[in-house]
Amino acid sequence: MERSLSMEVVRVTEAAALASARWMGRGKKDEADEAATSAMRDVFDTVPMKGTVVIGEGEMDEAPMLYIGEKLGTGYGQRVDVAVDPLEGTAIVASGGWNALAVIAIADKGNLLHAPDMYMNKIAVGPEAVGCIDIDAPLIDNLNAVAKAKNKDIEDLVVTILKREKHTPIIEELRDAGVRIKLMDNGDVAGAINTAFSHTGVDMLIGEGGAPEGVLAAVALKCLGGEIQGKLVPKNEEELKRCIEMGLDVNKVLYMDDLVSGDDAIFAATGVTDGELLKGVQFKSDTGTTHSIVMRAKSGTVRFIDGKHSLKKKPNLVISSF
Repeated sequence: MERSLSMEVVRVTEAAALASARWMGRGKKDEADEAATSAMRDVFDTVPMKGTVVIGEGEMDEAPMLYIGEKLGTGYGQRVDVAVDPLEGTAIVASGGWNALAVIAIADKGNLLHAPDMYMNKIAVGPEAVGCIDIDAPLIDNLNAVAKAKNKDIEDLVVTILKREKHTPIIEELRDAGVRIKLMDNGDVAGAINTAFSHTGVDMLIGEGGAPEGVLAAVALKCLGGEIQGKLVPKNEEELKRCIEMGLDVNKVLYMDDLVSGDDAIFAATGVTDGELLKGVQFKSDTGTTHSIVMRAKSGTVRFIDGKHSLKKKPNLVISSF
């Protein structure tokens, strides 16, 4: 892929973050999501690429969200697969919580798993623990392996997991093992990325979350040298049938190369609300500030970008009717 696409896609996430951040704490997650989607689509129209959404927010008849199969970009340039979540954490924004992101991942055409919109069981770690995890192994074995790889006592590990009733047995097992836990209300893409940065304090992500988010996290961790494993978890016969039609074996462990193949991919995210890794959007007078990360797998480059945006010159990104 052209390296210039790295800076192009971060412009897209910045726009989505600016547009959705105005809805923070207003209790209207759908409006926040729609604002992010609209801004993202508008800026995508200026990006020189032939993009196709392989992971989006639904099928074509569910517009105005960015739908699977939608074409993005100017129609000129390289053909790429696009995985997108205009607002990862709609409920987070609605409540004013932590770690809401605008997220994009792109890879050469055919290199991203077309993950169905269902749950996926996941385990993710940063670079120090690559090769030490096994999603099919007992939890305590994974904890011990990660602790050894990171030269820590097991009591010093921090594991992040979505706060869900179905995770109660896992949380109890974690507490019995003595590890520390960060419970997330939403947003496990941020949780997975955080495992690759020591200053976030997160060593491992586990538990069920969205399968599309698993692919987004895989692209980020591919760029960062981390690892994620997943297994699809269909909840009914309809979801199982969809997996079969897509040629996906629900009993198969999905490794990094299954989720994102090839040697190159680009990931970009902009904070909408504050988190351990990225600061959220701040507004002051006619200015909006953003904090983003953009990274490329082929080069291993990771950039943090502070943006200052004139809202007089970009009014359509933040104007909403409340």
